[in-house]
Amino acid sequence: MTFLTKSLPRRTVLKGLGATLALPFLDAMLPVARAAAKPVSRFQAFYTPNGMAMEYWSPKSEGTAFELSPILEPLEPYRNQMLVLSGIKSSWNYIHAGASGSFLTGTPRGGKNEIEIIADVSIDQMLARHFASETQVGSLELSMDVPANAGACTGNLSCAYTHTLSWRSPTQPLPTEWNPRAVFERLFGDSGSTDRGAREARLRQHKSILDSVTDKLASLKKELGPQDQTKVNEYTDAVRDVERRIQRAEEQRDIELPTIEQPQGAPAVFEDHLALMLDLQVLAFQSDLTRVISFMISKEQSARPYPQIGVPEAHHPLSHHDDHPELVEKMSKINRYHAQLFSQYLAKLRATPDGDGSLLDHMMILYGAGISNSTRHSGDNLPLLLMGGGTGRLKGGRHIKYADKPSNANLLVTLMDKMNFPVEKVGGSTGRLSLDTLPGI
Repeated sequence: MTFLTKSLPRRTVLKGLGATLALPFLDAMLPVARAAAKPVSRFQAFYTPNGMAMEYWSPKSEGTAFELSPILEPLEPYRNQMLVLSGIKSSWNYIHAGASGSFLTGTPRGGKNEIEIIADVSIDQMLARHFASETQVGSLELSMDVPANAGACTGNLSCAYTHTLSWRSPTQPLPTEWNPRAVFERLFGDSGSTDRGAREARLRQHKSILDSVTDKLASLKKELGPQDQTKVNEYTDAVRDVERRIQRAEEQRDIELPTIEQPQGAPAVFEDHLALMLDLQVLAFQSDLTRVISFMISKEQSARPYPQIGVPEAHHPLSHHDDHPELVEKMSKINRYHAQLFSQYLAKLRATPDGDGSLLDHMMILYGAGISNSTRHSGDNLPLLLMGGGTGRLKGGRHIKYADKPSNANLLVTLMDKMNFPVEKVGGSTGRLSLDTLPGI
């Protein structure tokens, strides 16, 4: 076995037949990594719609001895890297538009009708610009629903507010991508052309991304040590598995809907679709193709039912429960299920090595909703938590309760500090929010 006599660049990629395979962090890249001031930091928003059954979300005590609530119980394995935040108020509270519209923007206002679309630049897009010179993909904006950025969806306001978290400018909301095939091809390439004919030709070849770089991959592996070879094998196995599952989903979709000309790549079963989307996000972070992702497990006003957990009612109508205990309890089942699915994603991040730790160690994930009590569209006491090690900048294992109702815009300013990219203002922020030095914690 021969070993590399010089280090690999951190952004080593293998190219072939329109495909680009970025490699995960390898020991052979350590000399380069050690030259950097700090490990790579990553940010993700993981959004849940339609508010929360707050009675089942809020921990009963503060500080480090807080007891996990029924909704948060699935996150017990990650308690030491979890920071639960209570008492934060939405910066813009207008039914569902303000919920998702202000979640990452901190905007204090929106438009007045479906044509006037106004918010502020979201922090994921600030970070995307910050990392633009270091990653191939500035950011990913993903969801589980087909986007709709035209027409009115909430009140008399544009669907843009309810279908995305990300705003490139105050008047430019970014559409989310729900199709796993489109996400896969954005990350790893296809025909090397945006021409539809070229893309379809690439699909007709039924040639794997990995098959197109086989020779280069084999040559590289000969020069790597055993530990790096194992990492590369595990990573490429994951890429091939995702690609196979997308192809299988497309084949099944063709059988069920033969009139569709172009395969969509999204499995019909929610959990299968979600698993693909989350695995793609792990691969994107693992290969350092991007360091910023916003993800909506459902759009605001989502009517998705969850009969698989005993809740056949549509989510959005159920969220307007008028505080009836039996309906709130059903709502809590959906909220807990989302936390369970999030926990499965965290398990994959924790199991994925990254430098001297794991992906989860080097991430900061903002999880939660832009509404608390959904029957009243309340913007008070938002259900929010931070997850991950934050590359050493987050102190988890705590529940912080703020008494002065600070704005979520102030939280967003602090998150930018934690990402080592300080800014003076986000949306309607009026200052910073302390996450580290509250008395008695």
